[in-house]
This record gives sequence, C-alpha cells and structure tokens, in this order.
Amino acid sequence: MIKKFDFPHSYVIIVSLIIIAAALTWIIPSGEFDRVHIEGSKKMVVVADSFKYLDSSPVNLFEIPYKIMFGLKKYADIIFLVIIVGGAFNIIIQTGMFQAFADKLTKKFANNEIMIIPIFTIIFALACMSMGVNTFIGFAPIGIIIARSMGYDAIVGVSMVMLGGAIGFSTGTFNPFTTGVAQGIAELPLFSGFGFRLVCLFCFWIVTNMYIISYAKKVKANPSLSVVDGIDYSYLEVSDGIKLYKKHFLVLAVVLGCFSILIYGGLNWHWKLKESGAVFIYMGVLSGLVYGYNPSKIAKLFVEGSKKLLFGAFIVGIAGTISIILQEGKILDTAVLYLSGILANLPNYFQAVGMFWMQCITDGLVTSGSGQAAVTMPIMLPVADMLGITRQTAILGFNFGDGFTNYILPSSSALMGFLAISNIPYERWIKYMWKLYLIWIALGSVLIFTADFIKFGPA
Repeated sequence: MIKKFDFPHSYVIIVSLIIIAAALTWIIPSGEFDRVHIEGSKKMVVVADSFKYLDSSPVNLFEIPYKIMFGLKKYADIIFLVIIVGGAFNIIIQTGMFQAFADKLTKKFANNEIMIIPIFTIIFALACMSMGVNTFIGFAPIGIIIARSMGYDAIVGVSMVMLGGAIGFSTGTFNPFTTGVAQGIAELPLFSGFGFRLVCLFCFWIVTNMYIISYAKKVKANPSLSVVDGIDYSYLEVSDGIKLYKKHFLVLAVVLGCFSILIYGGLNWHWKLKESGAVFIYMGVLSGLVYGYNPSKIAKLFVEGSKKLLFGAFIVGIAGTISIILQEGKILDTAVLYLSGILANLPNYFQAVGMFWMQCITDGLVTSGSGQAAVTMPIMLPVADMLGITRQTAILGFNFGDGFTNYILPSSSALMGFLAISNIPYERWIKYMWKLYLIWIALGSVLIFTADFIKFGPA
C-alpha cells in the first residue's frame, strides 16, 4: 500500500529553500554589474556590459541561523505590522461590527451571493493599479468574515482581497513602483501603453474570478474539500440574524476613517509599513473605545489577537532570509546575466515569451518590484532591441513576471503577510494556488505573444 504523501510544514519548506539558496552561493560564480543613480532619484540601476566576476562569497551553512536572525531584523516592519493588525482587528472583530454588516450584506445578496466575489476583486484590482498590495493586508479578515457568511472558506475571503490586488498590481497599468521605474529606464513616456495593459487586467480578472468562483462553489457544496479544512476560524464566524447596534456604526466610522487615511497616506505621503502600523493601532484602540470597552479590555483583546499571528509573522522574516543569502553570495547579477544570455538561443517567435519567463525566475531572486526593474531592465532592454522586441513589450513581460510570481513565493512579503494574518499555512495556500498560477503563466504568455506580434509600442 502506497503511503499518502504528507506536505511538509511551512517552516520545513522555507528552511529547505534557505539551505538551497546557500548551496547555490557555492555553485554559481559571484559577480556584479556597475550601478549608477537614476537621474533625479535615489534608485540605482545596473550599467549594461559592465559585468565582472568577483571572488567567491559562499555562505557557510552553519551561519544559516544567524542569517535567519538577520532576516527577522530586516523585515521587522512587516513582522510587527502583521502582529499589530492581528491585535487591532481582534478588538474590532470582538465588537461584532464586521459580522453584523456581513450578515446584512449576505441577506441583500441572497441567492446571488456569488456576485460579491467579482465585485471585491475589481475593487482591489483598481486600488492596486497604483499602489502595493501590502497596503491592504488588513482587509484580509474582512474578506474572510464576508466569505464565511456566504458559506465559503477563508481561502475565498483572502483571494477576493489579495488576488484582486495582485491583478491590479501585476498588470502595471499605472504602477509607479514597477511600470514607472521601468519606463523611466527605457526612456518611454510615463504610463504609455496603458490601454493594452487595461485589456490585460480585464483578461486576468476574468480567469481569476472563474477560478475563485469554481473553488467557492465546490467548497460550499462540500466543506470537507476546503484546503483549510480543520483550521479553526470560529472567531470569524457570522451568527444567523446577528443584531446591528448603533454603536456598530461608530466602529464602522472609525474603521473607514482610518482606512481612508491609510490609503491617502500611501498615495500622497509615501507612507511605508511603520506608518501603516501606527494607523492600525489607532484603529483598534478607537474602535474599542467607541464601542464601550475599557482600556484593560482593549489591551487584553489586543494581546490575544497578536498571539494568534506570531506563527505567520515569524514566517515573513524567515522567508526573507532567502533573498539575503542570495545577495550576500553576490550571485544575483550572475544569474540575471546567464538568464538574459539564454534568450538569444530561443526561437524568434518565442523570445518575447521567454523574456517574460526569465522575469518570473528573476522574481525568485529579487522580490522587490522597483529593485527588479533596476537590476533587469538595463540588461533586458538592449537584449530586446537586439531581438526586435519593443521596449513596451519587454516592460509588460517584466510586470507580469515580477507581479504574479509573488503569490507563490515564500520570500514575498505581501503573500506571507496575507497568509499570516489569515492563519493559512503556506503549504495549504500552494495546494490551492498552483493551478491558478499556471493559468496566469499561460494567459500571460498569450498576451506577451500578442504584444510582440502587434509590436506593442511606443517602441
């Protein structure tokens, strides 16, 4: 009898990847490109044709625990954001505000509740056209409460928020962090070609919703098929006929007000994670006060909520160790050089698609969108010129490769932040996500092929 395969624990998967990354620093030669500042910016870009090999800088396997500690320190902002959001939302959830409004929403969409999924995904897709998905980590519990109120599971709730945002960010319509940086390097008009990228957004929105809805219907019909079956989400349960009190509207006003400040700050004041964390502290404390909780009750609920997210919060820092090791081994630039060299040997009709696939691989090495643009575009753009691929097509391939791959990589802070706050183990997420990722890759390849065929410009 064949023994059933047990998927490894999240920590086992991530530590294994850390060991593999360290081993690669012993195999791949160290090297680097020269870098210069982008005019009028603090960002650095590589200088094409400046690559040079360096003395080997392998990472000692015995130093891995130290590197993990460094990863926890480097990613402290998002680790503590996850913990703070957990505490703040536990206070809000205990007031019953989300549950009460979710109950009303479900009744309003009775017999047509499936429409809530595409509504949510398009809202977050549009919101993330110009800002990072990280900004909306705090919306995950809301999505879960609404999904569970409709008879779906936590995966559906997280997907409505995170995968909606993924579509908007990854197609790069008006994204200053990816498209803006890449087009600046390519000397193209800012956000030029947005019409075709909007078409891409719509295509990805359709297939993503089809996937989420198909899974949602399956789980509602048979809850045992849920990939998070057995995980306790009772604290996010919506009781039938829950009462909506006047003080719930006060809590809602606090939450909406704080989220409005959070979004405005991200768009106009360039807020980062620490500012977001401060807003969530205000959100939790003020929500508790307007509901009538005393300070001790608020503190107790905050601590209880934070405890629930320690497991996931630590994963963010541990997973971040992968990119730290690759950087210290000085093999990132070498890998990019090798990947770009492979393109010239591909068939002409497949070179643009190959460039997209190369960016997917590179995203596993450089998870920052603007960082990947700064490293890869000065190399890929001359390659694109040589192969007759328009620069706009090369940037589209970068957008897709940098964006969509982030939702399977354990080194992605956005993914791990969402999973942490949603109490979804990484291995369970991959079990759900791998088919959709392949669909994204297939659709992205078709769209890149189309862009290359029509000579998507300006060139």
